[in-house]
Amino acid sequence: MSLIVQGITVVLVFIGISSPIIVIGVIYYLKKRLEHKQILAAIEKGTPLSEIIPPKPKPAGPAWIRYVTAGIALLIIALGLGLVGIGDAPKRLVLPIAVVLSGIGIAWLIRGLLHRKYYLKNELSNKNNAGENKNSA
Repeated sequence: MSLIVQGITVVLVFIGISSPIIVIGVIYYLKKRLEHKQILAAIEKGTPLSEIIPPKPKPAGPAWIRYVTAGIALLIIALGLGLVGIGDAPKRLVLPIAVVLSGIGIAWLIRGLLHRKYYLKNELSNKNNAGENKNSA
């Protein structure tokens, strides 16, 4: 009898956890379906799609700044968790999370620095090309 109660408990917990995910998925699907119908109706009427679909905003700055910032923030959070893990807190949970966050932070930091290198090289070549085009005109 105890196994049946445990099984029902597991099923109820699974349903409780998966229900919000399923609801969000269904809402997203219905929203995309409505957008698709609106686009098809606009094409049939001959309306330009720029009136229906707003343009996506461009990011405010270079991507490498966001990557470096996120990497530094994750490293600071990992350092804080590591310091908490050194104290009386249960170390089994806190220290592995700190190690994972520090690894992700280092990866984002390296990604940002590599993007910066590419961004600066690309920006320099664009300035050189703009100068050549200006002189040839």
